Order: sequence, then structure tokens, then C-alpha cells
Amino acid sequence: MNSEIAIPLIDLRGQRLSRAQYKRAIPRAGLDVAHAMVAIEPILDRVKHGDEGTLRTLAKEFDGVEPEHIRVPAAAIDQALSDLDPDVRIALETSIGRVRLFHEAQARETTNVEVVPGAKISQKWIPVDRVGLYVPGGKAVYPSSVMMNVVPAQIARVPSIAIASPPQREFDGLPHPTILATCALLGIYEVYAVGGAQAVAMFAYGVEGLCEPVDLVTGPGNIYVAAAKRALRGLIAIDSEAGPTEIGILADESALAGEVAADLISQAEHDVSAAAVLVTTSELLAQEVRTELTKRVPLTRHSERIATALTGVQSAIVLVDSVEQGIDVMNGYAAEHLELHVKELEAVASKIRNAGAVFMGRYAPVSLGDYSAGSNHVLPTGGCACHSSGLSVQTFLKGVNFISYDESAFTDIAATVITLANAEDLPAHGEAMSARFEEKS
Repeated sequence: MNSEIAIPLIDLRGQRLSRAQYKRAIPRAGLDVAHAMVAIEPILDRVKHGDEGTLRTLAKEFDGVEPEHIRVPAAAIDQALSDLDPDVRIALETSIGRVRLFHEAQARETTNVEVVPGAKISQKWIPVDRVGLYVPGGKAVYPSSVMMNVVPAQIARVPSIAIASPPQREFDGLPHPTILATCALLGIYEVYAVGGAQAVAMFAYGVEGLCEPVDLVTGPGNIYVAAAKRALRGLIAIDSEAGPTEIGILADESALAGEVAADLISQAEHDVSAAAVLVTTSELLAQEVRTELTKRVPLTRHSERIATALTGVQSAIVLVDSVEQGIDVMNGYAAEHLELHVKELEAVASKIRNAGAVFMGRYAPVSLGDYSAGSNHVLPTGGCACHSSGLSVQTFLKGVNFISYDESAFTDIAATVITLANAEDLPAHGEAMSARFEEKS
């Protein structure tokens, strides 16, 4: 007989809490990025003052292999594509097509506004010059992260794109061949066999003769990658500090326990710190989901990892009085992935404010979004969905304003600017305006 998967139970029935209180009611896994920042300081310093040999040494220390090539040879990338299972290639090409189609709709147009006659302002969306995309290589293989990072960068027309992924002992110090094959499918040939904090440092500082510095680093990673992003933010821009993956499910009595359990398991598969949270109005569904978890978890390949995640403090079944209360809980929790298994899908979805992505109904599980829905799977974690968005074309663009005033429009507004400059005790600002009225010598 299988041991029960004792996922924690939180009963919020009969309580009416603030968003902050709901947020505190559902714990998250501890993620001590500050401690990790101390640990990575010497790594960042070694990369900053080192060379390609430094990266080889770090790979040997942390990945257990010393790559012959830090920059992956083009021939190895092409060979990985040649060796790729045809079915996997078709699946990747299909998914890339859907991701590209959705992200092409995110392209930004130039905005032109005439404030007054003769005064024009344009906002142009200009891609960053160079990006470094990080693709993890730990407990799983993530070709999906290659396409989720590369496609929006390409649509944004970023002129220089580089990828880093950890070297693998099983593949002679190269990144996983499926990752390399996906790079080939997308036409990316600047690929580095570098993982962890040292990859972020390489992108930020550059390595002479090997890798030019980048302006932006995106992509998920472990706590040390997150710490390096935090430490180097400012020198580079970042998308986010990605934490453990999480799924929230809001369900009423119409939900099917087997499907809900399968979806919780799917995200718990990522990591022992992954969060799986079910919020439901149905005590019967809660009981049935527990039964399904106990039945299904032992049958999965990564059952020990999944069981650890599901029974951790960051996972829970939460009982609420109503779907409305469940919405409040979920808006407080701000899940990376939020599934809705409720009768009134559109009505409930319209009230969701905080989520990385919302998956509506039984035919839109998170797994679909992880690979082939067309949406991006690089999403805010740890409650950051209350203020941040997932990766998009916008991530790789910066809005630049272009201001043009003719003499008449300038003359009309000059006194206003001078008045405000003097009010702020910045008279030289006003003098820069009045200088335009001085007679030319």
C-alpha cells in the first residue's frame, strides 16, 4: 500500500483577510538569495579578472568536467541537430512556430504625438544591442527555455544574441545536445558551455578574446544564478530573479480530481522546492486530490523529488468558503502559473489580477504553456507576479523619446520652463532656455 502524500492542509473557511494576510497564510519555500550572494562573490571576482582558463577551472569545480571549448564549436551545434530524434525535432519546430506567432503580435510601433503645433515627440522602441540568455542544465533538460528566450529576442530584432548553458560530463563538456540542436534550429551559434553564477558574470564583464559583455541577461536558473543577477544588476539589466517554480490551482466542485492531481505533480517534478497549491471550495475535491496524489506519485519517474515538494511547507491544499474568497487568496499569492478549474471560467478570470500566466479550464494545463501553447514560460515567481510580467518582446526593447520643437513652440513654453526651474532653485536650467533669446554675436 502506498504511503499517503500528506500535502499540508490550510483551512481559511470563515475568515476574511486582507491580501497581505492571505499572502502570509500560504508559505513559500525559503530562498536565501542574500546568503548565496556572499557565496558567489569570489566567483564573480575570478571571472571579472580572469580569462577563458578561469571558466574552465570553474566548470571543473562546479560541473565536474573541464570543457575543451568554452565557446561551443559550430560543428558541434550542427552535429547535435543532425543527431536529434526526428520526432523531437518536429515537436520543437511546431512549438517554435506557435511561440513565434504569439510573440510577433507583441511588436511595438513608434508613437508620434504633436503636443502643440510645432512640438512633436516620438517614442521609438529600440532593441538592446546584445543579450545573454541563460538556459539551465540541472535536474532536467530545457530546450524549451532556449526557444522561450530566443524567439522574443529575435522578434525584437536584437542584433547580438548569446546563450550559456552548463557543460555536461556525459557530453564531453558540451551543453546537452538537445539544447544545442534547438540553438541550431533558431540560428544561434554563439553558445557557451558555462553554467551558474560564472555564466552571468561572463555575460556582465565579458572575457577578453572570448565573449563580449552584454546589456541584458534573461533566463531562469538556480539560486546562484539568481544571486549573480541581483549582484550584477545595474551593470546589466535582468529579466527577473527566478525562484522555484510554482503552480496555483483554483477549483470548485466541478473540477476532476485526477486532472488536478496530475497538474500539481507536473510542477512538483521540477525541484524539491517547487510549490503546488490547490485552493478549493470543495472539501470532497480536496480529499479526492489527496487520494489521487497518493496513487499517482509513486508511479512517476521522479517520485521522491515530487513527494518532497508536495509535502514541503511551500505546498498546500487550501479550503475556502467561496470562489470569490479563492480569488482573493490567489490574488494575494500571485502564482507563477495559475490554473482555473471552475464553472464560470470567464467571470473568474476577469477578476484575476496577480499571476504570471492564467490557464483556463481542463484543456489548458500548465504543461501546455511550458512547451507548445505559444505563450512564454519564463514567468515571475515568489509572488513577483503582483508587480512583474513574464518574458516578452518588450523585455528586449527600450523606449527612447525623440523631442522636436520649432522656434514658435519653444518661445511659447519658455517662460513656463523658466518659472519651474526657478521654483526648484535650478536657475541655470532657466538660463539655458533664455540663452536662446540672446542676440547672436
